Amino acid sequence: MASPAVIDVHGTVTPGFEPVRDAFAANFARGDEIGASFAATVDGRFVVDIWAGYRDAGQTLPWEEDTIVNVFSTTKAMVATALAMLADRGLVDYAKPVAYYWPEFAQSGKAEITVAQALSHQGGVPGISRPLPNWYDWDAIVDAIAAETPWWEPGTANGYHAITFGHLAGELIRRISGHTFGEVLRSEIAGPLLADFMCGFGPEHDDRVGEIVPPPALEGVPPDALLLKVLANPPFDAKQANDREWRAAEVPAANGHANARSCARAMSALACGGEVDGMRILSQAAIDQAITEQCYRDDLVLMQPMRWGVGFMLSSEQLPMGPNPRTFGHGGAGGSLAVADLDARASYAYVMNKMGVTTTGDLRGANCALAFYQCLGRAEPALS
Repeated sequence: MASPAVIDVHGTVTPGFEPVRDAFAANFARGDEIGASFAATVDGRFVVDIWAGYRDAGQTLPWEEDTIVNVFSTTKAMVATALAMLADRGLVDYAKPVAYYWPEFAQSGKAEITVAQALSHQGGVPGISRPLPNWYDWDAIVDAIAAETPWWEPGTANGYHAITFGHLAGELIRRISGHTFGEVLRSEIAGPLLADFMCGFGPEHDDRVGEIVPPPALEGVPPDALLLKVLANPPFDAKQANDREWRAAEVPAANGHANARSCARAMSALACGGEVDGMRILSQAAIDQAITEQCYRDDLVLMQPMRWGVGFMLSSEQLPMGPNPRTFGHGGAGGSLAVADLDARASYAYVMNKMGVTTTGDLRGANCALAFYQCLGRAEPALS
């Protein structure tokens, strides 16, 4: 195995956090990466901000400081944050039915599904039965979700709404605020926090977008698995992430583009009680409400136990995000993740372009996170 020392890792590491860089480099030394970035904050200040490798499959274009890449479901952390902001302003009540804000959603037995149930994957609409060609026509998708009959009795089970989550939550955001999720992300989260995180963008950014390298085909998934049905209509394939049409659309559950720095920056505000560098985006009370456990049981789609808040993945025994109880965030297909730890006032994120065969966790990011936590408490103060 090549020594991690030969890996050319760029960026900055605060003294005392060098083991994080070593863990990150080791991912490359094992041949597990093409291009990636990892970042971490403590008290809102970066202690790690590193990147390495290439942004293309042919390994000819270096991963740069401003390289961004499709982070798939890690985008859901930003969607949950946007809903929490609306709740903080009294514009949405998690306990009210979705149909209170979106009347058409009441069709086909969904009148009583609450916002909290929908955002914790208990609403029973993880997929769409009406044949649709793609995820790009917003009105067609939300109309189909509104007409869908629940796949199980809402509230009695949870099944990961892999892509419908974003349109469901995004339509709530649009109905309540008058703006799309992408607009809210840009103007109220990423913009104020100076975080390079986008959902839907033009070709002017294409030159710095990393090429997604899809994982090997899923193996060992039963042919009747609900996951396959969820991803079948409209058809979803990770290769779509490299298409201009995908990048231009808003698919809030799956097509946010960011790097580790921007993910960790956004999550640092949550880790610090809603405020960082004098910019408050949420109250502590709103965060507490958003990370209140809604369910913790086997997920019908992911086929493993999942612990959900209102849109946020919560740290659990099966998927530990850190050693502290108030740790939350979201992971994305292939391995990306963005996490906030209220107890440590810390955040971390991992973003890559070579996807692993995973929907809920990846050892590459986990190894970096483990090294980060091992460094906490014995490192020098963060650099400003």
